[in-house]
Amino acid sequence: MPRGDGTGPAGAGRGTGFGRGQGGQGRGRMRGNSAGAGPSGYCVCSHCGNKIVHRVATPCYQIDCPKCGAKMARE
Repeated sequence: MPRGDGTGPAGAGRGTGFGRGQGGQGRGRMRGNSAGAGPSGYCVCSHCGNKIVHRVATPCYQIDCPKCGAKMARE
């Protein structure tokens, strides 16, 4: 407290934080309503370039390429 009266520096009082109870959004790192990659799209092989349709609930990095066996990546 710089002046000894309990006020502290300007802008450092209650309600200036980013947490839920302090005036912030409180919806997490991606702000809650941001769209992800979604259920549609393609998985692409990083080695040979083969492209397959993305399967719902299966991350592309867990799928092996049907042509060469390398791991796929999301396009």
